[in-house]
Amino acid sequence: MSEENSTPKSNGVSRRAVLAGGTALTASLFMPKGLKASDFPTSAVNTTGLAVTDDTVTIGILHSVTGTMAISETGSVQAEKLAIEQINAQGGILGRKIEYIQEDGASDWPTFAEKARKLLVNDKVASVMGCWTSASRKAVLPVFEQHNGFLYYPTFYEGLEQSPNVIYTGQEATQQIIAGLDWVNQTKGAKSFYLLGSDYIWPRTSNKIARKHIENFMDGCEVVGEEYYPLGHTQFNSVINKIRLRKPDVIYAIVVGGSNVAFYKQLKAAGIDLTEEAPLLLTISVTEDEIRGIGGENIEGAYACMKYFQSLDNPNNIEFVKAFKEMWGDDIVIGDVTQAAYLGPWLWKAAVEAAGSFDVDKVRAASPGIELTSAPEGYVKVHENHHLWSKTRVGRAQADGQYEVVFETAELVEPNPFPEGYQ
Repeated sequence: MSEENSTPKSNGVSRRAVLAGGTALTASLFMPKGLKASDFPTSAVNTTGLAVTDDTVTIGILHSVTGTMAISETGSVQAEKLAIEQINAQGGILGRKIEYIQEDGASDWPTFAEKARKLLVNDKVASVMGCWTSASRKAVLPVFEQHNGFLYYPTFYEGLEQSPNVIYTGQEATQQIIAGLDWVNQTKGAKSFYLLGSDYIWPRTSNKIARKHIENFMDGCEVVGEEYYPLGHTQFNSVINKIRLRKPDVIYAIVVGGSNVAFYKQLKAAGIDLTEEAPLLLTISVTEDEIRGIGGENIEGAYACMKYFQSLDNPNNIEFVKAFKEMWGDDIVIGDVTQAAYLGPWLWKAAVEAAGSFDVDKVRAASPGIELTSAPEGYVKVHENHHLWSKTRVGRAQADGQYEVVFETAELVEPNPFPEGYQ
């Protein structure tokens, strides 16, 4: 069912400004109210039969709010709704308020495909903010390409993909996996790694890339173990015993969803104190959202490599965190994927306004070069390959459930979803 959000919760979005050369667009989150619908007749801005009227434009939200992935995906839904509300408070897009139809992927990949088809074929949504796991993205990708839909996908992922129908607002492997492994090797002197993951596309492909990097590009380093467990798995004592026997320098953990709660509690119960860094644990899957379920006391001392942490100290993020808590409660936390999900509606707004149209082909053509100068993580820019230039950071988990940022790249890292030597 469609639901319109229009109550302001914070200052909204600014008008776009075309930079030198006319190829890049800067979208600030805090600018004066936008454009009038009368300046953009529906017949001109919607030539392909999308759900656009003189007053509204309808998009889809497609995430798991039930099942094992709800612990991770609920924050994405909250972030997207906040962005929509803020955009509407500033007059919407091309003078039209955003309405949304929310569907539950239910942590089930065929369900994601079914709901994606409904949103595109039946509801004619102008874009979709959605998915979390790579399995869900792979399930919906043929649907978006067949029906020429446009998906904003927020999760850090394994790369090795580039679709004209997707904007990837999270990081790909070269920005997260490779940067994190280099950091732990160069900063901590780590040489041996135990790879652990949930059993589906993202962890397996990510660990394939990690193994190739460790064995081929890191002198004197080795993988001493590699294990995978089904989504929702809760018994990790066997692999913890193997880790204790093999004594790796690093547990490289890509466990997702609710399984994280059991894994980190069982690590602690087995006497593995992550604050001692022997072994050190480096994860690319545990954000502040998951720590809420894990408990800060059970993961304190672990490291995570991502582009965003709630603790980032910059004016954009301070305003974002304030608005998020005002909308969803003071005890809420914000993780990497949540922030990346928040970028989706803003990037879509900027591309639509650059194109002067809601038509997917025109929005696609306008997307490369789009910049957000007021993103909570800092400055980001859409690459021609539909991924974002962004910084990479390493944080250390604290008992209060937040991360202390201990490393940040000096420059934006260029996305490279097809790195040579890793395929």
